Amino acid sequence: MRRSFGHVLALVLLMTGWSGPSAAQSQPDAPATEPPPAVLVADDIEVTRDRRLIARGNVEAFQGATRLSAQAIEYNPDTGALTITGPIVVEEGDDVLILASQAELSEDLQNGLLTGARLVLNDQLQLASVQMNRVGGRYTQLYKTAVTSCRICEDDPKPPLWQIRAKRVIHDREARQLYFDGAQLRVLNVPIFYLPRLRLPDPTLERTSGVLFPQIRSNSRLGTGLAVPYFIALGDHRDLTLTPYLSSSTRTLEFRYRQAFRRGNIIVQGAYSNDDVQPDDTRGYLFAAGEFALERGFVLEFDLESISDDAYFNDYGFFGKDRLDSTIQLSRTRRDEFIRLSYVNFKSLRDDEDDDLLPSDVIDALYERRFHPNLIGGEVRLAAEAHAHERPSDVDFDADGDGFADGTDVLRFSFDAEWLRTMQFGGLQTQTTLGLAADVIRVSDDATFDGGDSGLAPKLGVTLRYPLVRRGNNGVRQFFEPIAQFAWVGGDGLHVPNDESTRVEFDEGNLLSLSRFPSEDRRERGWALAYGGTWARLDPDGWSASLTMAQILREEEQVDFNDTSGLSGTTSDFLLAGKLEFDGGLALYGRTLFNESFDVSKAEVRGAWSSNRLRLGGSYIWISEDADIDLDSPIGEVTFDGGFKIDRFWTANASWRYDLEEGRAATAGAEIAYTNECVTVGLSVNRSFADSTTLEPSTSLGLTVSLRGFSVNTGERVETRSCGKQATR
Repeated sequence: MRRSFGHVLALVLLMTGWSGPSAAQSQPDAPATEPPPAVLVADDIEVTRDRRLIARGNVEAFQGATRLSAQAIEYNPDTGALTITGPIVVEEGDDVLILASQAELSEDLQNGLLTGARLVLNDQLQLASVQMNRVGGRYTQLYKTAVTSCRICEDDPKPPLWQIRAKRVIHDREARQLYFDGAQLRVLNVPIFYLPRLRLPDPTLERTSGVLFPQIRSNSRLGTGLAVPYFIALGDHRDLTLTPYLSSSTRTLEFRYRQAFRRGNIIVQGAYSNDDVQPDDTRGYLFAAGEFALERGFVLEFDLESISDDAYFNDYGFFGKDRLDSTIQLSRTRRDEFIRLSYVNFKSLRDDEDDDLLPSDVIDALYERRFHPNLIGGEVRLAAEAHAHERPSDVDFDADGDGFADGTDVLRFSFDAEWLRTMQFGGLQTQTTLGLAADVIRVSDDATFDGGDSGLAPKLGVTLRYPLVRRGNNGVRQFFEPIAQFAWVGGDGLHVPNDESTRVEFDEGNLLSLSRFPSEDRRERGWALAYGGTWARLDPDGWSASLTMAQILREEEQVDFNDTSGLSGTTSDFLLAGKLEFDGGLALYGRTLFNESFDVSKAEVRGAWSSNRLRLGGSYIWISEDADIDLDSPIGEVTFDGGFKIDRFWTANASWRYDLEEGRAATAGAEIAYTNECVTVGLSVNRSFADSTTLEPSTSLGLTVSLRGFSVNTGERVETRSCGKQATR
């Protein structure tokens, strides 16, 4: 019997799969474990006398999440087999795609044999084989298989950049693993190495244990070596990565442990080394960090850092830190309240610093609250702080028996209350600040300061602003705002050591502060006038710029302001800060401090420019000498960082830092990388020119190779090699 339906015919077989009524369906109490009904769509369907169903022309079959497309399908009800004529396309969800020329499959499409088959996983990895055997819908066996994630062109005789040839490959869809028998890695069809057994994750698996791609490292201090990371999945929320690193001069084990909790996470990383640089010592480092959300909105954070010796980071190139700071902090932030309790331990890796003479242990407790009283209006701010820091050393004595302050320890309590009120008089804006601060400081282990001191600091400030705006053509706006602040802080300075406010900065952020010291152990006293102005040009389609200039005049000199702060004397340096941005991607930022004679105490310029292929960035920093902060010679430094996209696949990056005062480079680095749809290769070289008693110049080389296709598709834009025309995925 033959039935022609012209364009499309759809038959819904309400029985299980493609067969007649099953026993399970005839029993109303049977469990609902049978597959859903199958749907067949074709241009022409014929049912023969022996009940064989033959579908031809644009055939599509649907069985649950499985969709099959073919040229023709013949169904034998006696054997339950499907004979399929290709080209065949089988889609199983969004992750699995099968292409074949011929197939013999079971009625549920889960078992059978396919010839000339190709398996594509997650649109990344393809496995081409002579023959494919499907077992139970879970296992797929491929024989004489070539595996690659590189794009293969039909009319291109060139082999893929890399491929894995294997006698047999088994894909376990449930475990999402690939098992290779007789695996051979080839690069441009040249055999590189052979493995009798190999297991790799398929690209749909997010986490699994296994060896990661190795790295080749070359270091002038440690020689050339190989680092082979091994990732261990300890569950859905924990993992451990162990990286043995072996070279002619070191035996190192690096590790990283991560765990995510319901309300937080931790990460622990470090390394353990036995090398020829310090053959008599065991070397290494340990870092641990975490964050947890506690009850009542509190957050617990910690960052612990430890190292065996000062030169370890420089020798191995792990980090560029020259001070370690271990921190534990408990805090809570609300709209009108802030609470913080923290402990910090410092360790210096610098040659010219002695940990016994530094405030290594620091404890700080801070509580801030603000109110908006209806009776008087404005805003009331309250702050209370307790601070303590301790040096490991005690008071030292010279040959005459006189003590000097090498082990100063400080305990400070500070309280601050402010009332702020903003009012508008036409175009004039005024802000009034009225407050009172109290400080109690106790000093110990110091022969110069006996016991400490305490005092009150009443304060008053009035800030005046008159913003002006002018609108021009094409949406351009210009803005000018003159600013003036009259401020007064009473009380006398405390007779205590300057331990917390040794480094003072003068910039736009503290221009209108009543005290520009970074901590409460020092406060500005007396009358002061801060004046200046800001101009800005805003153009949505062109260049935009801003410029701020200001100065501070005082009734009396503040002795604890050092020269390079720009605030010493009764007349401060001029503060000049500007920004310039162009629509083409160029941006320049600058800030400087200079006096009436145009002598510059500090200057900094930063710039960046980017286009589709080029990225450039750089900075210039200069600070004049200042004996008050132990700066015996000026600091001058130029940095550069850039990247260039050579073509769709090649990129180059470079960085450079030059010490102008020493007249030599401090660090330099370069990297070139190749990335396409199937491989990422990177070659880097870094040079450190450090020269001290603990740090020596070193050069390190790095080579990384990563075969793409065995990791989860993150959606990252990757350039794909094209067959005759460009393509991107």
